[in-house]
Amino acid sequence: MALNLHKAEFLTSAVNAKGYPDHDLKEIALVGRSNVGKSSLINTLVGRRKFARTSNQPGRTQTINFYQVDTLCLVDLPGYGYAKVPAGVREKWGPMIENYLSSRSNLIGILHLVDVRHKPTADDQTMNSWLREMDMPYVLIATKADKISRGKYGRHVKVIREALGIEPVLFSAETRQGREQILTLIQQMMA
Repeated sequence: MALNLHKAEFLTSAVNAKGYPDHDLKEIALVGRSNVGKSSLINTLVGRRKFARTSNQPGRTQTINFYQVDTLCLVDLPGYGYAKVPAGVREKWGPMIENYLSSRSNLIGILHLVDVRHKPTADDQTMNSWLREMDMPYVLIATKADKISRGKYGRHVKVIREALGIEPVLFSAETRQGREQILTLIQQMMA
């Protein structure tokens, strides 16, 4: 059964478990470094440009944001790594993200986003290792595919695959490349 992507709404923001929505929906979380395109992916999936707030400034998402999409909840987590926010705020994100990922019973899968233009960072590698140890279904998505030429796709994908040991799905919020493949993978996680 396909998701009704037009039936999408923002539910709430939270900084800890007390603020998580009390529902029976399955949740898929989006993780990745600051400014990798997590909110843009949500917008592209639901077909609305300003559904999830985006910014060119890294670190704009500072809470865990819950978006209901039909019978699923997409969870936009704060980015890890570099962000132009006070160190104290950035240090709170690690425990916030880890607590959600390790204790949320609704969580059925993860979309791990990396920037196709850059070799995965140490933080990307740490997250990837952690996801493998959790034994949680996850998909690796290489964002910003429109920023490199098609002739260089293979080289960039190879760098990511060698660093993280998994083949990424190429995605672009601009061209919508990879959208249908990601939606299919989400449906498989939900099955």
